[in-house]
Amino acid sequence: MENKSIISRIISTLKKIVIWAVVIGIAALVFLYNVSYEEGVMAGKVLRISQKGMLFKTYEGKINLETFGALKGVSPIAESFDFSVKKSETDLVKELEEAALDGDRVNLYFVKYYVAFPWRGDTKYFASKIERLEK
Repeated sequence: MENKSIISRIISTLKKIVIWAVVIGIAALVFLYNVSYEEGVMAGKVLRISQKGMLFKTYEGKINLETFGALKGVSPIAESFDFSVKKSETDLVKELEEAALDGDRVNLYFVKYYVAFPWRGDTKYFASKIERLEK
């Protein structure tokens, strides 16, 4: 009789531990998915914007920072910035495509998240807005 009481208390305690672990895990994932780490702006020319992926199709882009050789001995390709665009931002994708085709200098506003999830994009950086600069 006493053994059943001990076993039932152990099972009850294990259930509580599992429930708390699941709740904490879900809260951590929600935090990592939604909370931004950094917001900022990069200036340069959009080199490319494309849709990639086999299982998850995401929009990925690259902007040339045009630092005019500020980093000695580094190739111009290394002075670029990779970013992703959320699938729902179709207007932003069109603006980025137009800027890339026209070769316009732009200010690219971005948000950085803690973790890159494969269904959201390849990078932690997401374009949120673009300003095309006058030539």
